[in-house]
Amino acid sequence: MNFNLTKWLKHWRDYWLVKKSGLFNADYYLNHYPDAKRAGLDPIWHYMKFGWKEGKNPSPDFDTTYYLRTNKDVGLAKTNPLVHYIKCGKAEGRPPSQSIADELNSYKIWMEKYDILTSSDRAEIQSHSATFKYQPLISLLMPVSNNTPQQRMQEAIDSLFSQLYPHWELCIAADTSSDALIRQFLDAYSHQDPRVKVTYHETKGRVSTALNAALALCSGDFIGVLDHNGILREHALYLVINELNEYPHADIIYSDEDTMDDKGDRDDPFFKPDWNPDLFNSHNYLAHFTVYRASLVHQISGFRKEFESAQDWDLAMRLSETVPSSNIRHIPFVLYHNLTNDSSTTSFSNVSDEVQYEVLKSHFARINQNVEISFTEDALLRLRYPLPDPQPFVSVIIPTRNHLKLLKVCLDSIMEKTTYASYEVLIVNNQSDNPEILAYFESFKKDDKIVVLDYDHPFNFSAINNFAVHHSRGDVLVFMNNDIEVISPEWLDEMVSHAIRPDIGAVGALLYYDDNTIQHAGVILGAGGVAGHAYLNLNKKYLLHKKGAFMVRNYSAVTGACMAVEKRKFEEVGGFSEKHLPVTFNDIDFCLRLLEEGYRNLWTPYAEFYHHESASRGYDGGLEKRIRNKREQHYMIKKWGGILRNDPAYNPNFTLLRNAYSLSFPPRIKRPWKE
Repeated sequence: MNFNLTKWLKHWRDYWLVKKSGLFNADYYLNHYPDAKRAGLDPIWHYMKFGWKEGKNPSPDFDTTYYLRTNKDVGLAKTNPLVHYIKCGKAEGRPPSQSIADELNSYKIWMEKYDILTSSDRAEIQSHSATFKYQPLISLLMPVSNNTPQQRMQEAIDSLFSQLYPHWELCIAADTSSDALIRQFLDAYSHQDPRVKVTYHETKGRVSTALNAALALCSGDFIGVLDHNGILREHALYLVINELNEYPHADIIYSDEDTMDDKGDRDDPFFKPDWNPDLFNSHNYLAHFTVYRASLVHQISGFRKEFESAQDWDLAMRLSETVPSSNIRHIPFVLYHNLTNDSSTTSFSNVSDEVQYEVLKSHFARINQNVEISFTEDALLRLRYPLPDPQPFVSVIIPTRNHLKLLKVCLDSIMEKTTYASYEVLIVNNQSDNPEILAYFESFKKDDKIVVLDYDHPFNFSAINNFAVHHSRGDVLVFMNNDIEVISPEWLDEMVSHAIRPDIGAVGALLYYDDNTIQHAGVILGAGGVAGHAYLNLNKKYLLHKKGAFMVRNYSAVTGACMAVEKRKFEEVGGFSEKHLPVTFNDIDFCLRLLEEGYRNLWTPYAEFYHHESASRGYDGGLEKRIRNKREQHYMIKKWGGILRNDPAYNPNFTLLRNAYSLSFPPRIKRPWKE
């Protein structure tokens, strides 16, 4: 028998490449291919040796046959298609499946299938509207200036006349310098329909002044802003009123939006989360279409001219400070088209850094918080919350069993890079038996920063961490896997500054694979059954260019691979579940219990790490382990099924079946006129 060491090493390297990629789903593979399960082999080895040649798929996100069919060079080279994709294809932009290829141009497909009203829909909407017990008047404000394109303005106004809910009024404020044709155009509309009110004001070019002049004309219970370059979907006001009938206490209601070009083609959908305070503090994601309870707008004196170009963000910010979070509602439908090649009167892209700074400075002054406001080199808003003096003492908890090399990389990166001074590291030794690592532990006996705790019981992630918390001295806890490596020197400053905020529960970080693609940027509930990671396998550049992606934001859960939380909050919710979730989903369950107690969980992109994921535990694929995993999954679905199906941090127009933030075919939304 000839043994080829070079070939064996290549296979071994490829095995680990696939294992760490996040593109191989062992449960999916074994459940879909019973012959692979009967073979009794490690599923990755089975795929590497036999599966790809038989056309088997390693996960729902990679189609072996499709990849070989569309990349003839890979087939001719007799190369494993998944290995090729990881090494080369991904960087070259080769789609891993037909569905993902379609997603490159999928919004048009999705929209045509699910987001165009039929005549039957219109009839049902009008019929449903007539049954509403509460049918308030909605006032739409439109500021107009001398340079407002008449064609765009007409399209915006006509979108109101197309509304399937009839109780509205349009309040237009134009400056007195407006072109005679524009004045003639506006006066004609006001004479044609009493629902159109027009006023003229002296101040030229000030949007905030125009909005306040329009506001003075309003008689509606709710107000919204309709830009001259925006189009309302015909069911927009209907869905707002439907929401008010279901949630009568709603004070702010906002929808999703997209863009439309001169040909009427739609693009660039902005599918938003439900109310997300920390995201809102960095980005006016409410934007269009948003309506406000009119009485509250009048109470705070409307729009403020000192925040010109960000007057809508300032208004929403002041209102959000005075109303309960439960009174801020999100309608997950695209109800507004931003017409491209024009400047919106309330477009956030046209707001200067100085005005954004002043909006936030004013906000934090009102709520008595001293927050440092700055802009990153990528022109993104960044908020730094203050740390008290002295700094809170932090306990960094790292469970381990053997794996000296991994642990050493982790510890060295903490000790050499961390700028935060006040912390201890608790290494929880879970029955290590390697002489080298035991000697390594001995070297810390005289170290006042690193403590080794012995946990001489079978592996139970929840119990190990709860045990360490009991022995910790920190006011803040950081749970960290032994396969984590620090990138950001100020990681602890960033995570602790959020963790000690009274309303924040768990704080998560930005984790990368070895190839610098994203392993964790927040957790999406329900993805893959219980939970999955946001932006998995994408790169940082993608986050930087995606609306609101590279910003501090609230997620329902974050991974326990690197998580910070105040000790008192950890103890308040009872720590990790040792009995029901000894290995998996304990971090998700913990985060959801924090939500139950009224805390918000948070993810920050400004604490960056490498996560050499699962390198320390290996494939969790033995029969006993798979049974345990299914048991824990069943427990989570039974306990948290409602929120797992409807994650408030994740728009229901996105899928739970593939990579997070891909469009859902069909969307997971309810059409109230169909019920």
